[in-house]
Amino acid sequence: MPFDVVVAFFILGVVAKLMRAELTFPKGLSQTLTLFLMIAIGLKGGVALADHAHTTLITQALAVIAFGVVLPFIAFPILTYFGQLPKVDAASIAAHYGSVSVGTYAVAVAVLDSQSIAYEAYFPLFVVLLELPAIAVGVFLAKGASLGSERGKLLHEIFCSQGVVLMLGGLIIGWMWGEQTQQIMPFFKELFHGILALFLLDMGLVAASRLSSLKSTGSFIATFGVIMPLIGGLLGGLLGNLLDLSVGGITLLAVLGASASYIAVPAALRVALPKANMSLSITASLAVTFPFNVLVGIPIYISYGHWLAILG
Repeated sequence: MPFDVVVAFFILGVVAKLMRAELTFPKGLSQTLTLFLMIAIGLKGGVALADHAHTTLITQALAVIAFGVVLPFIAFPILTYFGQLPKVDAASIAAHYGSVSVGTYAVAVAVLDSQSIAYEAYFPLFVVLLELPAIAVGVFLAKGASLGSERGKLLHEIFCSQGVVLMLGGLIIGWMWGEQTQQIMPFFKELFHGILALFLLDMGLVAASRLSSLKSTGSFIATFGVIMPLIGGLLGGLLGNLLDLSVGGITLLAVLGASASYIAVPAALRVALPKANMSLSITASLAVTFPFNVLVGIPIYISYGHWLAILG
């Protein structure tokens, strides 16, 4: 089949929305699916971290943080020069593309598992680390160092966002309690793919509902939403190869570089950049980049990972 089975549910959501089918997710359920995926990813990574922690991991973690800092600086001039966007809007979008999409990462993991492609099991640590630096860089690009009284609110939004709290919390629990987590892993592990399928069905509905926004934002946002993931994926794969990761690890770092946040970053930037047009960022990340990565990008990044591994 051309797509993994969980991806088929995303397509179902898009088609259902375009057909105007009466299919809606209760808001509470959508939130629950997101929370489940974050906790499950964190727990799995924490258990693996307890078994695979080593000094090399520190170097890899620092490199990943640096990667998260660099990506917004690449996106920002593209948005301002080619897109002619206002500085604050360009900075907001750049921050979204420097951060990560937990949903895209979850799909990539599911696809790698279905194809029996091994990857470093502690990768959720990198997902958490990439949630943070892009927000700070985005605010810096828009406002410089002049945050004033907003600094405290911004730091709270960054470090207390649900993505950071749940994934980092799950990571710590999995790391500290190790074997005891087996009591709850049947729930978080065995149901993961089923929950992911429901999450993607919901994301398909949301993405399709955002397609109409592209008419007002023009072709640039649609183009940027495809080009920037390819740039981020290219650099992420190169970094993964430089860090001597496995084929799956190279692929996942490419996926993280290619994805764009639609959960943690919007919440933080609503406080730090209230004048930014958030609809531009959400439209780009949800209506363009997320579908592109799920349907087209992930297979490309897997092939890219194999190619880089062969080159050594």
